[in-house]
Amino acid sequence: MKLKTTGLTDFIDGNKIWETVNSTTRTEAAHVHDILDKALEAKGLSLDDTARLLQVEDPELSEALFETARKVKQTIYGNRLVLFAPLYITNECFNRCAYCGFKDTNKELLRRTLSADNIRQEVSVLEKQGHKRLLLVYGEHPKFGADWIADTVRTVYDTVSDKSGEIRRVNINCAPLDVEGFRKLHEVGIGTYQCFQETYHRETYAELHPVGHKKNYLWRLHAMHRAMEAGIDDVGMGTLLGLYDYRFDTIALLSHAAELESKFGVGPHTLSFPRLEPALNSEMAYNPPYPISDARFKRLVAVLRLSVPYTGLILSTRENRQMRRELLDLGISQLSAGSRTYPGAYSDPDYDRPDVQQFCIGDNRNLEEVIREIVEHGYVPSWCTACYRAGRTGEHFMELAKKGFIQEFCHPNALLTFKEYLLDYAQAGTRDMGNALISNELKGFAAKRKNVVADRLVRIEHGERDLYL
Repeated sequence: MKLKTTGLTDFIDGNKIWETVNSTTRTEAAHVHDILDKALEAKGLSLDDTARLLQVEDPELSEALFETARKVKQTIYGNRLVLFAPLYITNECFNRCAYCGFKDTNKELLRRTLSADNIRQEVSVLEKQGHKRLLLVYGEHPKFGADWIADTVRTVYDTVSDKSGEIRRVNINCAPLDVEGFRKLHEVGIGTYQCFQETYHRETYAELHPVGHKKNYLWRLHAMHRAMEAGIDDVGMGTLLGLYDYRFDTIALLSHAAELESKFGVGPHTLSFPRLEPALNSEMAYNPPYPISDARFKRLVAVLRLSVPYTGLILSTRENRQMRRELLDLGISQLSAGSRTYPGAYSDPDYDRPDVQQFCIGDNRNLEEVIREIVEHGYVPSWCTACYRAGRTGEHFMELAKKGFIQEFCHPNALLTFKEYLLDYAQAGTRDMGNALISNELKGFAAKRKNVVADRLVRIEHGERDLYL
């Protein structure tokens, strides 16, 4: 595939971003409170206001920021939390990203690409745990084109376990394709296409990506444009924190989101913001040039929730258990659980292997352990995929979300998928906790909605599956 970059513009104005950051380093407390009051309207924030909140350091103002984020999160998403797992298909790669264990010069990394049988085996393991939503992850190598990726997606969808197991949503994290390639992925029914720019700072990007297709900044920058032109409504973007100044990359990420909204009428479905973690034979991964502290990381998540209130925020298992728990209240709406980061990992009894994984993870708990903790804190685990089957995606989804759609439909559907999990996969203790949570949640519904949901819960108990509103 030839990378055609003629006519592609760099819509990320680095000088303007730095002007925004530098002009907002000192903001009076009263101004911060004004911004927070505005944020409570759940209409989003300007880049200027976002930059001001990113640079809040005062403890009292930080707590005010956190409290505002909690309110907005609760108003829009309630206590629903979407769970998924990454499934690595190949770690073969011809890029030379300085921070990644998959880089082409890492001769100690054991390379592996899953066959169709391998994929079926991995999916079966994940289905038997209760997973319904997967993110397929691919190393970037030219020998793996759109046709092959599409075949792996079909294999995942076609694999069904002996319980109620089938994967109902496959998201993709792969190298940027041309429009024709993205169209092939759209035709096999992928959900979200995910691709991270890593850093938007051109000079840093060039230094960290010296070899491979990924070194072409503009080709990667316009990946979401091509995906959306191909009909993929939902795209997911992100930055890798630690490579450059987090304030610059956050404002640039939001500028990218605004660009998509201006071109296509809708911005990204999700944003991700992983922190750099240790990786085999990467000095940079062990010593990030721009480390971001836990305190700043928490503020970043809260600010993103206020800046783009209806955009999903994803948290991976790079973070440890405590940090993941704290960030749920501040804005996270999707959470990976039981993650392993190399091909064949879920079938591997000795899964903690630095010689094959992309990076080290901070939360090694399995899916049920994660579920038990979030239920203890009042969250409803969700594997709902109703919107994608009903065509409620992209701009249509955002329009509905702003009218309270998430609470009206997504919350009930979360209870239905959770009920399936409790019946088909959960241990007795988890089942008891979960059923108690569902009973308590039903009390909050209006009578008509309560009756509809209760009826479907009974039908699920009697053996029906995949019911949704």
